[in-house]
Amino acid sequence: MIPLDKIKKIIDKYQLLEKELASGEISKNDLVKKSKEYSSIGEIIQEAKHYLNFQKEKESLEKIIEDKSNAKDMLQLAKNELEELIKKNEDYEKILKVYLLPKDEADSKNAILEIRAGTGGLEATLFVADLYKMYEKVCLNNRWSFEIINISKSDAGGYKEAILLIKGNNIYSFLKFESGVHRVQRVPETETQGRVHTSAATVAVLPEAEEVDVKINDKDLRIDVFRSSGPGGQSVNTTDSAVRITHLPTGIVVSQQDEKSQHKNRAKAMKILRSRIYEFEREKKEKERSINRKNQIGTGDRSERIRTYNFPQGRVTDHRINITLHKLEEFLSGDAFDELIQSLRAQDQEVKLANLNTK
Repeated sequence: MIPLDKIKKIIDKYQLLEKELASGEISKNDLVKKSKEYSSIGEIIQEAKHYLNFQKEKESLEKIIEDKSNAKDMLQLAKNELEELIKKNEDYEKILKVYLLPKDEADSKNAILEIRAGTGGLEATLFVADLYKMYEKVCLNNRWSFEIINISKSDAGGYKEAILLIKGNNIYSFLKFESGVHRVQRVPETETQGRVHTSAATVAVLPEAEEVDVKINDKDLRIDVFRSSGPGGQSVNTTDSAVRITHLPTGIVVSQQDEKSQHKNRAKAMKILRSRIYEFEREKKEKERSINRKNQIGTGDRSERIRTYNFPQGRVTDHRINITLHKLEEFLSGDAFDELIQSLRAQDQEVKLANLNTK
C-alpha cells in the first residue's frame, strides 16, 4: 500500500503548479522547470485521484452488497463493480509506485553518445559504423534531433570513433542502458576460410551537462592547439585549429578537430568535457551510495560486455537480462531496438521496486 498522504501531496502539488503556471507571474527559469514538473505529474494525475478515492468508492459498494434488501440484479452489479474497482486500483498502484521511485536527475537530459572501436582491428571500426547507422535510424524513428560532434574514419571505411549529440524528450532515460561493450561475431569479407571473427566496440552514453550543472574554472584547464590531421597523419589544415583540453583536477582530456575553426572546436570540446565531468561526479556519488550493491542489469561500466550481435545466426543477445532476439537486421535498422530497451527499462524498474520494498 502507498501511504495516502503521499498521493495527496502529488495532487496538491499538481494543483499548485497549475495555479502558478496560469498566473503568468513565474520567472523564465522557473517556467521551464515547473512546466516539466507539471507535465510529469500530469501523466499520473488521474491514477492518483482514483487511488485516493478508492477507499470511499469501495465502502460505498460494500454497503450496497451488505444491504440484502436490494434487488439481486443490483447486488450482482455492485459485486461486479467492486471486482473491477479492486483490479483497477492494483493497476493504479503499480503506475504510482513506478512514479514514486527515486528519480535519476539525468533522465530528462539530452545525451552525448560516444562509440569507439575496441578489439578486432579494422573489423571493429566497421562495427562502429554499423552501430552509428543503427543509432541514427533509432533517432529518425523516434524523431529525435541528431548532431555529429566528431567522427574519425578508418582506412577500411569504418569509424575509429563517433561522437553524437542526441536531443529530445527524456533521451538519457532511453539510451543510458547502451553504455558498455558491444560484441560482434561475423565472417569478414576478407576471410577466405569462412571463419567467424569476434570484435568489439565500446559505447558511452553521457547526459548532456549544461553550464548550470558543472562549473569549470579557467584555472583548472590546460588548452593546447595543434594542426588537424587526417587518416595516416597527413595534414588537412595549415592552421592550428585543433584543440586539446585537459581538466587538471580530474585528468579528463578531450580533443576536437572536426571543424576548421579553432573557436568551434573549442566549443564542441567544452560540451564533451562538461558532460564527462558531470558523469564522473555522478559515478563517484553512486559508488559512495552503493558500494556493496550491483544493479542486476549492470553497472553501465564501459568494460562490461552487455550485448552480442551474431550475424551467422541472425541474433542479438543482451547478456544483462538474458534476452535473445532472432531479428538482427530489424534491430540494426532500429525497428526492433525499442523492444529490447523497454525490456531493460522494465527490469530496471522491477529491481528498484524490489529494493524499495526491502527498505
